[in-house]
Amino acid sequence: MIIPLSKKHTRSFNRLAYRVRSHHKVQDMKGYIQHGNVSVYDHVNAVAHTAYTIACALKLKVDEKVLIEGALLHDFFGYDWHNDKVKRRFFDMHGFTHARRAADRAVKHFNVDLRTRHVIESHMWPLTLRSLPRSREAVIVCIADKIVSLKETLLRR
Repeated sequence: MIIPLSKKHTRSFNRLAYRVRSHHKVQDMKGYIQHGNVSVYDHVNAVAHTAYTIACALKLKVDEKVLIEGALLHDFFGYDWHNDKVKRRFFDMHGFTHARRAADRAVKHFNVDLRTRHVIESHMWPLTLRSLPRSREAVIVCIADKIVSLKETLLRR
């Protein structure tokens, strides 16, 4: 079990998350389902909160802005992947391509830096073998995404 965030850390998290969370393109993510009946918006918020909680609980030195913005934008691909009925080659399927699409959109709409882009692009490792997480922030978001996704998939909520 992970230790809950202190009031100070909760305020810091909300302050750092506000710019991304309040953007209309991020708000649109409420209309897409990620796992079970969880929206993409709720999923990325859970991943961001989990990643930040892990970093705080383990007292890891991280760039909190990169960590939180990377987590909030890691699935910023902008479509409902469940409705994609087009036959695609295996490596062109959503699981292999959405991280790069999300990173491209994050650069376009938020002008994220290279470190944040790397967090987004590497969150699907090891499925995307060439996108190895190379920073603490990327490793933490990758792990947090696996924890949250597993919970959402198994519990279907």
